[in-house]
Amino acid sequence: MAGGGHIVPVAEAEALIWTQPRHADKLEEVLAANERIAWVQLPYAGIEPFLHLVQDDRTWTCGKGIFAEPVAELALTLALAGMRSLGTYMRSTTWLGEAGRNLIGSKVTILGGGGIACALVRMLKPFDCHVTVVRNRVEQMEGVDEVLAAERYVDALAGADLVVLALPLTAETEEMISLTELEMMENHAWLVNISRGKHIVTDDLVWALQNGVIGGAALDVTHPEPLPDDHPLWSLPNCIITPHIGATLEMEEPLLSERITTNIRLFAQGKPLHGVVYPDLGY
Repeated sequence: MAGGGHIVPVAEAEALIWTQPRHADKLEEVLAANERIAWVQLPYAGIEPFLHLVQDDRTWTCGKGIFAEPVAELALTLALAGMRSLGTYMRSTTWLGEAGRNLIGSKVTILGGGGIACALVRMLKPFDCHVTVVRNRVEQMEGVDEVLAAERYVDALAGADLVVLALPLTAETEEMISLTELEMMENHAWLVNISRGKHIVTDDLVWALQNGVIGGAALDVTHPEPLPDDHPLWSLPNCIITPHIGATLEMEEPLLSERITTNIRLFAQGKPLHGVVYPDLGY
């Protein structure tokens, strides 16, 4: 293998590379039967299906951080499409009047301070935005005007022209955007979600979009997912939906391969691995 490891029968393995994004039951069976496995590598940043298996008796790593650039690129794409009313224009069959707002010089709030947020901040630099990031650890971030603690996320909603969800799904962040939070946002503001659908109370978002509480929503993730064909979000002119393609398979394969190769080399050297999962945090 490129990282210097050797493929062996699972009964002889010290490390397990799990490439299935689901099937937690099968992974549980493998681990229960092979106690000598000391390290498990999961494929994606989201580990919700496996969270109940993550314990301190093994080292767990995932794909967090490696898909940051393509996902941030999509977040920027959705933000521009929404704020410049491309969704409305693309649905139209007649010549419409002027609509849309500038991303240039706007106020942007990013909920989450990990790799996606850092990549998005870099991409926003030419747009001269005022950027606020909400994260667990309050520390200075390059290109960010203000960093707020996670418990103050509602303070970052008012006044923002654009709110981007770029954070893990945990018990604390599930349904963090309900009608209460949506009503704190500006009536022209766009909400972009490239994290997990369960961050948002979907019925509340539908009502907010139908009644002009916010300007619109651009969603790469939904709850439920896949979104049913007859769901009202599909028909709303101020809603843009993409089918969870923040990082496509073509984009993912080389990035994940590089992470696995690096971690195999580090594991063999007894060095700290990249993308370590923290059981107490849930990501």
